[in-house]
Amino acid sequence: MNPLESLRLAWRSIRGHRLRSALTTLGIVIGIAAVIAFVTLGASLQAGVIGDISPDDQRNLYGWAAEPDTEGGPLAGAQPVFTQDDLDAVEDFEDVEAAYGYATLQTQAISNGEETVAQGSGLVASGPSYIREERLAEGRQFEMGAREAVLNPAAANQFEENVSVGENLTVTMLGGQRMDVEVVGITDNSEGLSPFEGFESSPRVYVPTNPYYTEQASMLGIGGGGGAGAGNQSLTGGEARFLAIVIEAESADQTDIDAARESAIEYLESDAADASELLDDDLEVQLQTSTELLGQLQDVLNLLQNFIVGIAAISLLVGSIGIANIMLVSVTERTREIGIMKAVGAQNRDVLGLFLTESVILGVIGAILGTGLGLVGGYLGAQYIDLPLVYPLEYVALAIIVGMVVGILAGLYPAWRAARTDPIDALRYE
Repeated sequence: MNPLESLRLAWRSIRGHRLRSALTTLGIVIGIAAVIAFVTLGASLQAGVIGDISPDDQRNLYGWAAEPDTEGGPLAGAQPVFTQDDLDAVEDFEDVEAAYGYATLQTQAISNGEETVAQGSGLVASGPSYIREERLAEGRQFEMGAREAVLNPAAANQFEENVSVGENLTVTMLGGQRMDVEVVGITDNSEGLSPFEGFESSPRVYVPTNPYYTEQASMLGIGGGGGAGAGNQSLTGGEARFLAIVIEAESADQTDIDAARESAIEYLESDAADASELLDDDLEVQLQTSTELLGQLQDVLNLLQNFIVGIAAISLLVGSIGIANIMLVSVTERTREIGIMKAVGAQNRDVLGLFLTESVILGVIGAILGTGLGLVGGYLGAQYIDLPLVYPLEYVALAIIVGMVVGILAGLYPAWRAARTDPIDALRYE
C-alpha cells in the first residue's frame, strides 16, 4: 500500500467520526495554544520594554545600596545612604556625565486652580536630564533649583481642560503640605522612563530634587520632620539622603558604562563619601543599566513561561492518551476491516502505516489548530495590553513537530496491535 493510499484511508476514517476526532485533538489544541499565546505575549512584552530604551537611556546606571543577595528587583532591600554631596562628587568624575538622586514622593491631590484631582505616588523628583529632550512632546526640561515640573500626558489630561506648558499647578503632599509648580514641558507618552518607575502608563509629575526634595525635605515631612514622609527617603543629621540614584555615563558604549560604574562605586564605598557612614558589611552599592535590570524581568518571564509550558505538557499528555485511547477503540471497531485487508494481500507494515498515519494526522491537526488559537490569543493579549506584536516563529514550527511526535507516540501501540491482528480471527469477528 502506497503512502497516498494510507493517507486517503486514514482521512476517510477521521472524517467518518468528526466529533470523536475533534474531541480527541482537544488536549493537544489547548496545550499548544497555551504555549504559543504566552510565548507571544512574553516576546511582545520584551520588545515593548526594550523598545522604550533609547541609546541615551541605555547609558544610565540606576543605583541603590542593599544586601548583595537580596531578591525582588530594583530597590529591593535598599537603604537611603546617598547625599547630594556624594552625587556632586561623582558628577565631577571624568567618566560621568551627570549624577542625581531619584525619589518618589507621596501626594494626595493636584490642582490647576479650578479643578482638583486625586494623585497617588506620581510625583517623581530627579535631575533635569532624567527626562531626555527627545522624550518631550512640547516644552523643555526643568532646571535644577527652579520650581518647575514636566508632566506626562496622563497627568496633563486628567483635568477637564488639559494642562499646557506655562500653567501653574498646586500639589498637595500626603501630610497636607502644598507646593506650587510651573509646567515647563510635557512628555511624548505616559509610560515610565526607567525601571525604577516600571513601564506602565500612569499620571506622573517630574520635578527637580532641588528644591522639592533636598531643600524642602523638612517641609514635606521626610525623615524627622512632619511624619508624612515619602516612604523611601530619610534625613540623617539634617541632610536628605537618597534611596535611589541615577548616574549617566559619557555614552552608551559598554566601556564608558563600566568605567563610570567602577569609579562611582569606588568613591561611594570609600571613606570620602557620606554614604560610607551608613554602609556596613551588609550593604553594597549596586549600579545597573536598564538592560541589566530588564534581564531580571526576563528571568521572571522565563520562569513563568516554564510554568506554562509545564501545564501545557500535562495537557499534551492528556491529548496523547486521548489519541491512543481512540485509536485502540478504532482498532477494535475495524477488526473485520483489518482482516479483509490482510486477506487481499495487505502486509503488517501496511496496517501499521495506516493506523500510524491516522494518529499523526490527528496530532498535526491539533497542532495546527492550537497554533492558530495561540497566535490569535497572543494577538488579542498584545492589543489589550498595548504592546508591539512579536510572533515567535520558531515556536510555530516547533508546535507542528510536537504534534507529529505526539501523534506517532500515541499511535505506536494501537498501530502495532492492529498490525498483529490474525486475519482468520478478524474475519470471524462480529
